[in-house]
Amino acid sequence: MPKWLEAAVFYEIYPQSFLDTNGDGIGDFEGIIRKLDYIKDLGCNALWLNPCFDSPFKDAGYDVRDYKKAASRYGTNDDLTRLFTEAHKRDMRVLLDLVPGHTSEEHPWFLESKNAEPTEYRNRYIWSDSWIYWGNSNIRFIAGEAERNGVYIINFFKCQPALNYGFLNPAEPWQLPTDHPDVLATREALKEVMRFWLDAGCDGFRVDMADSLVKNDDADKSGVSAIWRDIRAMLDAGYPEAALVSEWSRPDCSLKNGFHMDFLLDHDGSGYRSLVRNYSFDREGRLTEDTSYFRRDSTGDITRFLDQYMPWYESVKDDGFISLISGNHDTPRISRSLSPRELALFYGMAFTMPGVPFLYYGDEIGMRYLQLPTKEGGYTRTGSRTPMQWSGGKNRGFSEAAADKLYLPVDPAPDAPTVEAQEKDPDSLLNTVKALLRLRRAENDLQAKPNLEILYAKKGSRPVVYRRGSFVMGLNPSAEAARITGLPVEKPGTGVFSIGTDGALYSGTCVLGPQNFAVWHT
Repeated sequence: MPKWLEAAVFYEIYPQSFLDTNGDGIGDFEGIIRKLDYIKDLGCNALWLNPCFDSPFKDAGYDVRDYKKAASRYGTNDDLTRLFTEAHKRDMRVLLDLVPGHTSEEHPWFLESKNAEPTEYRNRYIWSDSWIYWGNSNIRFIAGEAERNGVYIINFFKCQPALNYGFLNPAEPWQLPTDHPDVLATREALKEVMRFWLDAGCDGFRVDMADSLVKNDDADKSGVSAIWRDIRAMLDAGYPEAALVSEWSRPDCSLKNGFHMDFLLDHDGSGYRSLVRNYSFDREGRLTEDTSYFRRDSTGDITRFLDQYMPWYESVKDDGFISLISGNHDTPRISRSLSPRELALFYGMAFTMPGVPFLYYGDEIGMRYLQLPTKEGGYTRTGSRTPMQWSGGKNRGFSEAAADKLYLPVDPAPDAPTVEAQEKDPDSLLNTVKALLRLRRAENDLQAKPNLEILYAKKGSRPVVYRRGSFVMGLNPSAEAARITGLPVEKPGTGVFSIGTDGALYSGTCVLGPQNFAVWHT
């Protein structure tokens, strides 16, 4: 386990939208370098960059054309290597976004595999043995696009053919087993890509769709798990400080099979979703219902989250870290339905829980979700990918380009939040985030270590009280004050942080004001 993860707080950057330094309307590596000091001052000491490899950008870079070449819109390989170097000077780490399950249809491997005559890449992708296929309806495929007498399997969009990691239980002659030499060659090619960037200074990878590699896998994902255990062995042997975080949202699988961290995502029915995104909207984007726990007027309680989280936590606390996220490039920004005060309360909890948290760029100032037409395959996700709002200047300080040349439009609202304005306001969301992360950084008990004890959480009751080492946290997201008695707390606590007022911790009793989050040292 990389030691540095114990104190890590990640900042996710969508490179297209962070800072444009050359006036073309698109963010770049130089823009990230110029803002490293801002990110460190915020309290984040690690970055996750969304895909920045060469790509046709039909899916915002998740359609990779060349794994070993930086996308020219952001800069060169040398520029990316310089970003690693500048981050390391500041004792910061950088993860790249690895897309192992598919490539662009323009990748040289795929162009070779399309040939009617066999090449060494014939089985690098999954092809049937006939130009027409009436088989398993769960397998998505594209026909009529190649000279080859076969259809190819896709993972997501039509432009993203699936790389071949085999089938756990092959049902057709063309479905190769996971130990077939050509399938193993795909795995080795992935390792080579990882070593290329690790040798350049990268500190690890966030892995896209990490559980999707092996087809016809079982419920326990034993096929794909074997791949990640093998890759982890490679990292442990040659790159022991390199980190892996999975897009899986099944820490009981991922953390026992090669990954150091796993995100909790807002899948339907997930406990994480119940915290901040348990809502519905009509076709015009108007909120119709929201029972998210952190809503002031919600009737939701914390138990739906804890009922899922705690069994996972107990199961994996010795294997790796569960990662709470503020959001990401695939999810609506949580400000879509939460007020700044509600956001602050969520950050209070997220940054004082065990594991390794991830903060999406702009969430620290409460950037808004915008209703926008699709861009580069974003569709409804596009509204969460708008330019970072640095100042009240031209294009909110993102770019000197003409407004119609920007990657996406900036928030046009007169009261659009900006870093510049919130830095001047001691009570701003930005300064609340900074204070929380300073506290986390200063106290080992509040970092990643697995020392969580739930002191109070009750179905139908809004507050929650939990302990981590010598600190007790109390949270009350509702509009009504709360008093919790019978807690296993032997002495009064000294307040070290608070959002809202009227909170107090006595022997056995916690008092919380309306919309109050507090941290006490005991």
